[in-house]
Amino acid sequence: MDLYGEFEWRGLMYDATDGVRELLARDRVTTYAGFDPTAASLHVGHLLPIMALARAQRFGHSPIAVVGGGTGLIGDPSGKTAERQLLTVDQVNANVEGIRGQLARFLDFESRNAPARLVNNADWLTGLTAVEFMRDIGKHFSVNAMLAKESVKRRIESDEGISYTEFSYALLQAYDYLVLYDRFHCTLQMGGSDQWGNITAGMDLIRRVRGGKAHGLVMPLLTTAGGTKFGKTEAGSVWLDPTLTKPYVLYQFWLNADDRDAGTYLKFFTFLEAQRITELEAASAREPEKRHAQRELAREVTRLVHGDAAVREAESATGALFGADISGMSVDELLRVFPSVPSKTVPYQPDGWRVQTLLTEGGLTKSISDATRLIKSRAVYVNGRLFTDERKRLRREDALDGQLFLLQKGKKDHLIIRIQQG
Repeated sequence: MDLYGEFEWRGLMYDATDGVRELLARDRVTTYAGFDPTAASLHVGHLLPIMALARAQRFGHSPIAVVGGGTGLIGDPSGKTAERQLLTVDQVNANVEGIRGQLARFLDFESRNAPARLVNNADWLTGLTAVEFMRDIGKHFSVNAMLAKESVKRRIESDEGISYTEFSYALLQAYDYLVLYDRFHCTLQMGGSDQWGNITAGMDLIRRVRGGKAHGLVMPLLTTAGGTKFGKTEAGSVWLDPTLTKPYVLYQFWLNADDRDAGTYLKFFTFLEAQRITELEAASAREPEKRHAQRELAREVTRLVHGDAAVREAESATGALFGADISGMSVDELLRVFPSVPSKTVPYQPDGWRVQTLLTEGGLTKSISDATRLIKSRAVYVNGRLFTDERKRLRREDALDGQLFLLQKGKKDHLIIRIQQG
């Protein structure tokens, strides 16, 4: 199987220009995808183009990851209903540095046969003068054609409209493609389906200026089976930076994937082969409560993003969260495996604390009566053990190391209660 066939069976082929199938079967190509540094980290939504580059390298093609230190100063209007807030040069530069390390986990920059490259388009865009831009690039684009692009039409029809700054973004990205074509003979750009207009603009520029042939390949935009935007949770975006999203939280994001999405995500976000994915889907169909596909998905993606140690910690935390007795754990161990669980500090009380009060004040239940009902229905755990006595008060000697309690409501909601010292 070649790269095109790999994309097809994984469901990653949304659209491609004529000749891409033959090109990938015949030649070793140089391909690129861009990542604008609009934040200090990439998020799980960026994994699709990152994995596309990594798959290309595994099939012998040379990938280029373009970090948009230049285009990031402008902002891509594709898929956006309002103008992005412009970032300062210092903000963009700081974001670029953070993103470099994340991309390096997926791409082999030392390969002899198909080396990956990491480039910053600020290197050629920030030195481009306005006159050069209009004379050498702008003259090759029809305003009529640019107005017909879906991303532009949608913004023009909105109340806010579109600024000249964002209107020009497609031309800057087109120039990126031309520079990469000249420097590295890059002939394939990949991205999400919302990038189709920007990609074809670059192909047109290469044809007009160099008489060359370039191609585009786009992947589907993801939504969950429930219709929500992929990569978003109630707490916000799921980042690849471990200081912004703890590895345990990343693991849980995949573990909690809808059964209807798990097979698709295994194809999109792992390197597992078709036979293994089929086995996992069959196992999940037989025993959905064991979440075979989701566990393998969580393990594989967390390993790719953060390494084996992060997987071990995440699985240790998951085992403790879902039914294991944690009474023998130290405070340090518990805090290490539950880094993202919300916590609340309470003052010491000689006569102890009512669990209902702790649950309610900690936000796990709406009221004391709601907490009592949950205790009666056997849905509350304290330090990993079922709590059934609604009249029992917790005392310091019940706490782990006399310092804290781990409260659990149902299967997913947890709260650490810290006892104020002194």
